[in-house]
Amino acid sequence: MTVTPLSTATNSIQSAIARASQVTGIDFDYLLGQAQLESGLHAAARSGTSSATGLYQFIDQSWLGVVKKHGAENGLGWAADSITKTASGRYSVTDPATRQAILAMRNDPSVSSLMAAEHASDNKTALEASTGRAATGTDLYMAHFLGLGGARSFLSQLTSNPQRSGASMFPAAAHANHNVFYASDGSARSLSEIYEKLSAKLDSSATTAGAIGMASDTLDTFKGTQPGAAEFQLASATVLPGNGESGGDDAATWAKATLDQINGTSRTLQATLLRPTPTTARLAYMMLASLGA
Repeated sequence: MTVTPLSTATNSIQSAIARASQVTGIDFDYLLGQAQLESGLHAAARSGTSSATGLYQFIDQSWLGVVKKHGAENGLGWAADSITKTASGRYSVTDPATRQAILAMRNDPSVSSLMAAEHASDNKTALEASTGRAATGTDLYMAHFLGLGGARSFLSQLTSNPQRSGASMFPAAAHANHNVFYASDGSARSLSEIYEKLSAKLDSSATTAGAIGMASDTLDTFKGTQPGAAEFQLASATVLPGNGESGGDDAATWAKATLDQINGTSRTLQATLLRPTPTTARLAYMMLASLGA
């Protein structure tokens, strides 16, 4: 099994999000935070409770709808032309293979980011018209989370009855997202509590995603771009012993082995680079030291 290195995958996803932001005018930080919150920046993420898939966790119907509306203008005319809207408002694709191909594009960071940004742009226009104010990032996320109609109802009730139970208004969404609609003691959260929770999560996710990008850039710089660059930098840097090693050479060997683990085994090991453990903190220190920081 081949695992894409953390830095390569993260930078590719962030580049796709940046392009989508540039094309649509939707704020990059919002799109980045949304992707981190929805999927942890994993392009092939899948929900266990719904059909939600990909970087932005589009369910089947929402994806087909946004591709139908915006596919042609973004070079996906074949997909848009294959999707029809029934009298009941549902989207369908006659050919099963074509339908699967369209749904599979949710796992493509470039297409997924672009459709998410187009969707956010549509929602921004609609929400600003209904609320009479500028849409916040949390408003936009609410429209993605509950659908435009659900977001309109939520925001309207948030203004007039902020203490109303969110689960009573959106039982299906509450069933699929228990931790959003219910507190740890099992009590139902109010609309204002849900809004505040999602706002805090969105802000935190944007910060986390930005930190992941910085870690990836640092790792790329540390490794260099040519084969053997990591070994060269380790050889030329002053690497301090401290994990039972007898000297600098042993410490350098440990650091190289740690980098090899991060880049060549599993997502779990990759993710440890971003978590402050004694091992990863020490590696980060050595990386910064090698850059003269």
